[in-house]
Amino acid sequence: MSGAATSTPGPIPEYTQLMGHPRPLWMLFMTEFWERFAFYGIRWALVLYIVAQFHGGADTGEASANQTYGAYLALVYAAAIFGGYVADKIIGYQRSILVGAIIMAAGLFMISMPDESVFKLGLATIIAGNGLFKPNISTMVGKLYSPTDERRDSGFTLFYMGINLGAMLAPILTGFLAERMLGGSSDSPAYKVVFIASGVGMLVSLVWFWFGRAQLKGVGRPPEGAEGGGRVLMTAIGALVAIPVIYFLLSMGASSLQWVLTAMFVGLGVMLLVEGIREGSVARDKVIALLIIFAFNVLFWMFFEQAGSSFSFLSDKIVDRDLGAAGGFIWPNAWFQSVNSVAIITLAPVLAWLWVKMGRNNPSIPRKFGLGIIFNGLAFLLLMFALSSLLDPQTMKIPFWTLFMVYVIQSIGELCLSPIGLSMTTKLAPSRLVGFAMGGWFLSTGIGNNLSGIFASHVSGSEGMSVASAQSGYTFGFWILLGFGVLLFLIAPLIQRLMHGVK
Repeated sequence: MSGAATSTPGPIPEYTQLMGHPRPLWMLFMTEFWERFAFYGIRWALVLYIVAQFHGGADTGEASANQTYGAYLALVYAAAIFGGYVADKIIGYQRSILVGAIIMAAGLFMISMPDESVFKLGLATIIAGNGLFKPNISTMVGKLYSPTDERRDSGFTLFYMGINLGAMLAPILTGFLAERMLGGSSDSPAYKVVFIASGVGMLVSLVWFWFGRAQLKGVGRPPEGAEGGGRVLMTAIGALVAIPVIYFLLSMGASSLQWVLTAMFVGLGVMLLVEGIREGSVARDKVIALLIIFAFNVLFWMFFEQAGSSFSFLSDKIVDRDLGAAGGFIWPNAWFQSVNSVAIITLAPVLAWLWVKMGRNNPSIPRKFGLGIIFNGLAFLLLMFALSSLLDPQTMKIPFWTLFMVYVIQSIGELCLSPIGLSMTTKLAPSRLVGFAMGGWFLSTGIGNNLSGIFASHVSGSEGMSVASAQSGYTFGFWILLGFGVLLFLIAPLIQRLMHGVK
C-alpha cells in the first residue's frame, strides 16, 4: 500500500538511559502493566461466571465454559495477526496501541452486563481491541534496541516482568473486590465488580501511553504521507465491523474454530515464507526455523492454559483450600492465578542471571523451548501423583500445595519459552513484516489456547470434573509434553543451523 507504515529498521534515536535501558522501556513497561491488569483481572472469573450466570451453577456447564474460554483466548491472540499488519502497513504502532486500548476498555465494561449475548459481544470487542494493542506494544520494545544490542533479551525479560506484575496484582484485587462489594462473598462473588475494575485498569493503560509516547521520539509513528486521521478512522470502523464476525467465531464452537485458526496459521506461514524467499536464502531459513518453533509453541500453550480453565474447576472442587494451620483461612480461587506471576517475578532474574552465567554453554533457543515444554510436563506429573497417591479418601480432595506447585513449575517452563519467544520473533522475522510475524507468534499461542479449551472440556466431561476424569486427562498431558519436549531437544541442532547464528 502506498505510503504505508513499515517495520523496516531505521536509525534508533538517542534515548536517555534509565537503569541500564532506554527510558521509553519503562513507559512501555507500565502501559503493558495496566493492560495486563485488565486482561488478567477477568481471567480467573470467566469460566466460573459463565457456569454460575448462564448455566445456573450446574456442573454440566463446565465443558461449554471451558470451550468458550479457550475460544476467547484463541481469538485474542489470533487477532494479533491483523493488529500487527495494521501497524506495519497502515497507521503505525503508536496509533494501533491507542485505538486498541479504547476498544478493549469498551469491551471490558460490556461484559459486566448479565446478558449472554451482550457478554459474548463484549468478549468480541475485547478481542478486537487486544488484537490492535498486544502485538504492537511488544514490537515497540524491540524497536528500542539494535538487533546486535546485547541488552535486547534482558529488555524483553524486564518487559515480561511488567506483564507479570499486572497479572499478579489483578486477581488479588479483583477477587477481593468481588467478595466485598455489591453483596459478594467467597461463595458467590460479585463478578460485575471484577469486569468494571478491569475496564478501569485498561483506561489507565490508555492514559499512560497517551502521555508517555513523546518519549519514543517518533519511533512507531506512521511515515510521511500517512499521518492523517483518515486511516485511523478507517481502522476504527474496520474494528467495529470485525466485532460481529468475531462474535460469530466465538459462537461457532471450538472444534469448528480450530479449522479457521489452522487455515489462518497456514496462510500466515506462506506469507512469511514468500517474504523470506524474496529477501534471500538466509531470511528463508530463518522463517522456516521460526515456523517450527511456532508449532511447538502451540503444544506448550495447549496444556499451560489449563490454568484458567480446568485448573479453576480443579481448585474449586478437588483441591483442599482450607489452610487450617493458618486459622481456617480459605485460599480464594482467584489467588491461584497470581501464583504464576509471583513465580515469574521471583525467578525471572534468576534465570536471566543463569543464562548469562552459562556463557558459551547457554542453551540454544530451541533447547530453551524444549526445557519449557518438559517443565510443563513435570507439572502434570505432579498432578498425576497427587490424584493417585495424595487424595484424601474422606474429602476426595488433594493437598493445597500440589496445585500451588503446579503453577510454580509451569512458570519455570514459561520463563524458558515465552520471553525468549518474543525476542526470537523480532530477530528471525523478515525485516518488512516484523509486526506481522509477532502476530504469528500470538496466533500460535492462540491455537494452543483454543486446543486448551477443547482439552479442558474433555477433562471435565459431560457431567463436570471428577477425580477420575482429571487423572485421565492430566496423565495424557504429561506423556504428550514429555514426548515432544524430548523431540525438540533432539532436533535443536538442525533448527539452530536454520537460524544462522541468531541467539
